[in-house]
Amino acid sequence: MSRLEELIAELCPDGVPFKKVKEVYSRIKGTPITAGKMKEIENPNGNIRIFAGGKTVIDAMEEDIPNANITRVPAVLVQSRGVIDVVYYEKPFTFKNEMWAYTCPEKASIKYLYYVLKNNIQKFRDAASGMGSLPQISLPVTEEFEIPVPPLPVQREIVKILDNFTELTAELTAELTARQKQYEYYRDYLLNSDSYPLVELASVVKSSCAGATPKKGTKEYYDGGTIPWIRTQDVRFNEITKVDSYITETAVNETAAKWIPENCVIVAISGASAGRCAINKIRATTNQHCLNMVIDPEKALYKYVYYCVCSRYDELLLRKQGARGDLNSSLILGITIPLPPIEQQVFIVKAIESFDKIVGDLNSGLPAEIAARQKQYEYYRDKLLTFQPKEPIMTEGV
Repeated sequence: MSRLEELIAELCPDGVPFKKVKEVYSRIKGTPITAGKMKEIENPNGNIRIFAGGKTVIDAMEEDIPNANITRVPAVLVQSRGVIDVVYYEKPFTFKNEMWAYTCPEKASIKYLYYVLKNNIQKFRDAASGMGSLPQISLPVTEEFEIPVPPLPVQREIVKILDNFTELTAELTAELTARQKQYEYYRDYLLNSDSYPLVELASVVKSSCAGATPKKGTKEYYDGGTIPWIRTQDVRFNEITKVDSYITETAVNETAAKWIPENCVIVAISGASAGRCAINKIRATTNQHCLNMVIDPEKALYKYVYYCVCSRYDELLLRKQGARGDLNSSLILGITIPLPPIEQQVFIVKAIESFDKIVGDLNSGLPAEIAARQKQYEYYRDKLLTFQPKEPIMTEGV
């Protein structure tokens, strides 16, 4: 930071000019390509990356891309539809022509633009509000956007500092990913011993049920509700201790929504969330997209069964049916799990929990450190990119 302060004191002590993005950077157009064509030409070994709307990204061979307009220099891509965001990319790429990108001869200046736009991304997202169900921004939103333009040495130093933050976060994230893989390997090793008999999940389930969604237009089902109501977005391979949604006693009495006891093993059964599981640590209700299983304590520990179901996630994905990719109680209860004696289950659960805490505890360990670093990065990014506007030089009239 001292080096940056020296540069600012030397090169721009009285502030910096603010200019429109279009006055400083060259705009690049994309490639007209349909979603169908992208599916047709997708190739994991492709030498060109293609960005589409939302989070869709593919690789393809250049010769397979019709009317390709390839960007071969570092650039900042503006994702303008669906997901409003910016991406810095250095390798050859193109993008659907509903988006646009910016470049200039100086690489550091491109990265500087990326950090500036990223720091203001909420303004662009706010500009997209009210433009229909799918968020979208128009070209002038970034073309006319005014940014501080300090001297190039200052830009380089800012990029250097922010890159260091980004690299540190990436290293911590990579470490967490490695730990997660190690945890999954260790968990699966403990849960897949040939020494134990395999049984259907149904054999250790005392009872199971799905929940319900009380009619949304009926206020007495929701207003003033105090009964926790678990939805599939709450089911994330976790222990559920609190929720954001509640229903009333009237809803429980008049609809198919029903109480479930604590420590059920819950599996999401619909759409993209299907196969994810959780344990409810609070007495609650759920929507109809959750299968709630009460585990027979004489046969298995609920936590042991939960870990077994987590380890069968890939198998559950393969069992999904229909256009939306749903599961049902038969498909879930039909999976097999190893069933050691209870005392061995206790040992396995304690062993997995000890490693689980290292990897997943949001109050300590790597996840908390990553979150802290991210907040620190965002704080310094904002501070580093905040400049005093340089007042124009006034000349006296003749």
